[in-house]
Parts: sequence; C-alpha cells; structure tokens
Amino acid sequence: MSEMSEEERDFEEQLRELLSEDAYTIRPSSAPYPQIRRQGVAERRRRVVLAGAALVTLAAVPVAAIALGGSGAGAAEKATPAAPSTSPTAAPTPSPTPSGPAGPATAGQLRDGITLEQAAQGLEKCLAWDRDRVTHGGIANTDLGKADEYRIILALNSTGDSNSPGDGIWVVAVKEQPKETRLLCSIKNGEASGLGTSVGSDQLPDSPPVLVDINVNKLYQQSFMDKGNWKLPFGWGLVGTVEPTVAKVTVSYGDSSSEAVLDHGWFVAGGTLNEQVTKNPHVKGYDKNGKLIYDSDEDSSYQQTM
Repeated sequence: MSEMSEEERDFEEQLRELLSEDAYTIRPSSAPYPQIRRQGVAERRRRVVLAGAALVTLAAVPVAAIALGGSGAGAAEKATPAAPSTSPTAAPTPSPTPSGPAGPATAGQLRDGITLEQAAQGLEKCLAWDRDRVTHGGIANTDLGKADEYRIILALNSTGDSNSPGDGIWVVAVKEQPKETRLLCSIKNGEASGLGTSVGSDQLPDSPPVLVDINVNKLYQQSFMDKGNWKLPFGWGLVGTVEPTVAKVTVSYGDSSSEAVLDHGWFVAGGTLNEQVTKNPHVKGYDKNGKLIYDSDEDSSYQQTM
C-alpha cells in the first residue's frame, strides 16, 4: 500500500480532531473491569490511541508554586509577551465551600481570577448536565456522584477555536473514593458545554513515577485544527499523577515554564504561552535529593510532538 500524501495526512489529522471534539461531549457506557480497563490503560500509555478514545466522556503532596517565564522547545513565530502572572508563591489554600467541593492546595491553582466559588458552580453545572443527559436517554455510565465529593485542583480560562468557538473556563476536579475519578469540565456562557471523565487509576506496574494525564490535552492545546495559528497569549495547564517518591515536577512548554504544585498525589502546572509550538510540554520529575527520576523525553509512551 502506497504511503499517504501530505494532504491525506493533514486530512486524517483534521478528521481525528473533529472526532475528538464530538467524543468530548459523550460519555460511553460502563465497561467490565478489570480486564478491559487494564487493556485500555495499557494501550493509552503506549499512545496507540485514536483521538478522543479515553476522553470519551469529554478534559492536573509538599506544595510548590506555579511560576511563569523561562524558555522552552517548540518555538516558531513569537508574539508580544503578556504581563507576567501575579499568582502568589505559596499562597494560602482557599477555604472549601460549606456544601461544595474542596479547594486546591494553593490559591495559584485558581488562575485568571477565577474564584473557588465560580469553579465550584461550574463543577455543579457539569454534574447536573451529565445527570440530565442520562435522565433524558443519554448514554448511561457510572454515577459521578456529588460536587462535594470532589476536590478542585485547577481552574483556568479556555480559548475558543474555529471548530468550537467561544471562550470560557476549564475546571479540573478529582476524587479518590470509591474510585479515583478525574473530571474536566468546560463552561461557556455560564453553562456546561462538555464534561470529560476518567474513572480508575492509569497506574500500571511499569508506569513511571510521573504520569501525565493524556486525556487533558485540551488544557494545553488551544486547537489541533488551528495548529500554528493559535490566539496568543494563551494560558495553558497540565495535570497528572505522581508517586510518593516524587518531590518536584517541572514543566516547560514553548517559551514558558512552571514548577508544578504537588497536590495529594496529583501534579498541577500552568503558564502563559507567547509563541506557536509544535512540541507537547516537556515534563521532568525529581526525588527529595534533587535527582532526576523522570524525563518525558525518555518516556517512550509519552507523545513528544503534537
């Protein structure tokens, strides 16, 4: 069979992105555990993944602070840098709402002026949207539970694109019981517009100590279809899990860099991009002695380029 032409490859990439956008708003029916989940996780970690395969419901402990600046890979065409973030270092943890989700480890995880109350309201709307879909004939799945069972670990602005116009906010929430669950909630015009879920741990016996959540690429990819023509500056985020041996995680992305917050087994990073990029974020993990114990450049299961 002859190799695909460049036009055919571009068409296939666009088709995959469209399928991913459609899959983002739909949650699949429950699958038997543990065999199917284990097989699915293994395939996801090997990057043998079709666009949207594990988002299919659609999507960040000692504490460090989110910091911006520095330099990174994947540069091309730069825009005028935005003003540096004013997120405080080692800011106090926001207080949980009386009957809502708990807040993150640091105030800096609530970016772009988003308050814990606003993030909690967004999470409530996404869960209500999901329940309403099931009630009215949507695809049934495991009950995602109530908002007060979750902890919000990241909130930031989202940027619309040619395929999904309209700006909004992302809210990332997690819970540990009865199963590890991660929600990526999209809010536009004050209403829920999409919900990505991941239920069950991605950890396998051979998993690295830092495990990037591969289903939250929407937090750091403004648009696959508009690749090379993103609206800049662009605020991005990245989350994943860490083992107890990890004391520090750094992330560089284009011209920005971040020392991630370690928040109860999750790492949460974010920054502001001022240039077009072709490479995914570069992630490193260190132990308490400062020894490098994870480098995404050396991780064969991590996709280096977009």
